[in-house]
Amino acid sequence: MALTVAEALPGSTVARREIWSVGGGKGGIGKSLIAASVGWQLARMGRRVVLVDADLGGANLHTCLGLPPSGRSLADFIQRRVGSLEEVMVEAGAPNLRLISGASDLLSAANIKHLQKLRVIQRIRGLEVDVVLIDLGAGTSFNSLDFFLLSDVSILAVVPEPTSIENGYRFIKSALYRRLRTLARTDWVRALVDIALDPKNEEGIRTPLDLLAWVERKDREAADELRRGMASFQPRFVVNEVRDEADVNIGFQLVAACARHLGLRATYAGFVHHEDAVWQAMRRRRLFMTDAPTSRAAEEIRRVTRALVKGESLGPGY
Repeated sequence: MALTVAEALPGSTVARREIWSVGGGKGGIGKSLIAASVGWQLARMGRRVVLVDADLGGANLHTCLGLPPSGRSLADFIQRRVGSLEEVMVEAGAPNLRLISGASDLLSAANIKHLQKLRVIQRIRGLEVDVVLIDLGAGTSFNSLDFFLLSDVSILAVVPEPTSIENGYRFIKSALYRRLRTLARTDWVRALVDIALDPKNEEGIRTPLDLLAWVERKDREAADELRRGMASFQPRFVVNEVRDEADVNIGFQLVAACARHLGLRATYAGFVHHEDAVWQAMRRRRLFMTDAPTSRAAEEIRRVTRALVKGESLGPGY
C-alpha cells in the first residue's frame, strides 16, 4: 500500500530509521559540504550512515566527499531501472559511511511525481542503517520541504549574507505552513492555511499564531492538532562561513525570530568558520575532515555534530 505524506511525518506509526536532512534557502552556502562533513563525523562516532543526495537535478555530494561520479544514482531507482536503494549505494571513503548519489543525469528529476517521492521516502525508512542523512536541493520546492519535514533532525544551513538569512527564514516558514496544511483535518482549515500563505490576505492572518487563533475560534480540537504539529517541528540552524562575532550571532537571531514570529522552538546547533583549509581541500577533491582534521572548521563540525546528536542548542558564552 502506498505511503502518504502524513504517514511519513514524525509521529507516524510506520517503522523507520532516524532521518536527518540539511536544507538551505539558497544555493552556494556550503549545504552539501555540511551534509558530507556531518555524515562523515557521525560515521566516525560509530553510526551506520547513508548519505542521500536529494538535490535532484544538481547533485554534487559525491564531489564534496572526493568521490568520482557513481555509475548508478537515485535516478535509476526513480526510473525503476533498479528495484532497491541498496543497489545504488556506494562506499563513501570511510567505515560505516555510504552514499546514494543524486539524479543529476535526469533532467526531470527535480520535479519528480508525488508517488515517486513517496516511494523514495518509504524505501529510505526501510534502510538498515542508524542514520539516513539527506542533502536537499536549495529553495522551497515541495520535494525539499517534504523531505525536510519527514526528518527527525531538520538542519537549516545559512551564511552571513542578507539573501541567505532571508531565504533561510522563508524556508522555515514555508515548511511550517506545508506541515500545517498536511495536518489539517478539514477542507476549511486547509483553505485557511492557503489564505495565510498570502501575507496581504484580507483576513489579517500574518503569522502562524494568527492562523491558530482563527482555527481555535471555530474548532478547538483542530487547533490543538495544529499546535501539536508546530511543537514537534524544531528546526536546527547551522551558520556557515562565519568570520566574526556578528556572524555567530545570526544563529541566535534566527532562533529568536522563529519563536517571536512563527511560534517555533528552533535551536542553534553551532557555526563553522570560513577557513582556507576547506576550499583548498575541495580543490584537491578531498573532504576537509580528512584532509585537514586539525583545522578549526573540522573541530567546529565535530562540535556541531555532537550538539545535533544530543539535541543541544548553543547558548550565551558557548
